[in-house]
Amino acid sequence: MTQKVTDSVIDEIHRTREEISERFGGNIAAIAEDAARRQAASNRPVWKPEMPNSAFQATPVTLRSASLHRGT
Repeated sequence: MTQKVTDSVIDEIHRTREEISERFGGNIAAIAEDAARRQAASNRPVWKPEMPNSAFQATPVTLRSASLHRGT
């Protein structure tokens, strides 16, 4: 039963995404602008981290450490 519930939720997500995409002609910039406009109009607080995430750059040491944890 869990699989059916999960599938129906996923199907709904896909339908919603398709509807939004069709409304904006697939223009992702227009979709993002609309989302930002709606968020600003909602007056709801937006969480902003004190320190933004930084990209992780793999180094030979971190790669070796990761492989040791996997046992390779």
